[in-house]
Amino acid sequence: MNVGDVLTILFTSLMAMVPIVLTSVGAAWSERAGVVSIGYEGVLLMSAFFGAIFAELAHNAIVGLIGGIVVGVLLGMLHGALTVYLKGDHVIPGIGINLLALGVVPFGILAYWGTAGQHQLPDDAQMWHIRTPYGELSPMVFVTIAIAIVTWWVLFKTPLGLRVRSVGENPEAADALGINVEKYRFWSTVYGHALAGLGGAFMSVDWLGLVHKTMSGGRGFIALANMVFSGWNPLVSLIGGWLFGFFDALATWLAPKHIIPGQFILMLPYIMTIIIVAGIIGKARPPKWDGRPYKRE
Repeated sequence: MNVGDVLTILFTSLMAMVPIVLTSVGAAWSERAGVVSIGYEGVLLMSAFFGAIFAELAHNAIVGLIGGIVVGVLLGMLHGALTVYLKGDHVIPGIGINLLALGVVPFGILAYWGTAGQHQLPDDAQMWHIRTPYGELSPMVFVTIAIAIVTWWVLFKTPLGLRVRSVGENPEAADALGINVEKYRFWSTVYGHALAGLGGAFMSVDWLGLVHKTMSGGRGFIALANMVFSGWNPLVSLIGGWLFGFFDALATWLAPKHIIPGQFILMLPYIMTIIIVAGIIGKARPPKWDGRPYKRE
């Protein structure tokens, strides 16, 4: 491995980290408000699908990214309505979203494009990239870093962030102070799913330039693991997201070398995720009311 190979892997890892970091940051904000969702895998998949459709219809990748955000917002509103206002279980709606995506996307690819399992986007529906001798870099890399930093600052340095954290730690006390617990929880859920929607659309209209029925590849669950690794801190999520992106890029670089069977190489990012998460089990402390419906007495 020479210097050029190292730089290529680093550039690729920055692209691979984007959906992980965006989803982790959104999930961290949502859970800081006390709302758990395991449906981000489905959000990534459906926003990638619908984002690609919007991008093709408008011949513009930006429209596709916005379309992905809209899909995330709608799914976040559904999850928020069920968990915040109807006081439902926080896990079951997420399972429903994941299962819905597994049905909608394969059927949608076949019904809309007439192809089975995969569709390649035309050039005018894909995002432009910064080209370097060591690979391409999307502007979304810098947008993702900015979103993580701004979200961290708002969450920990502003009155808005304090109110969001209060409804996740002690909603009874927040309610007594006149804070609308349900409103903050609901819109925090929407924000979390909107960022995941942006991450999903990024995969189809920017990073990969295609839609595939399994393109989320477990990234929604890995993002949740990254959220726990980061201690529900959007800024630290950048580190964990980049680590996954690095091992993902390393596996992609190693696969053609045929050093070991390709299936084992492609398992590398997921194995590293298990190792990292196993190292923090028992040490991470979620918000006290994370995943618990709040009912005013």
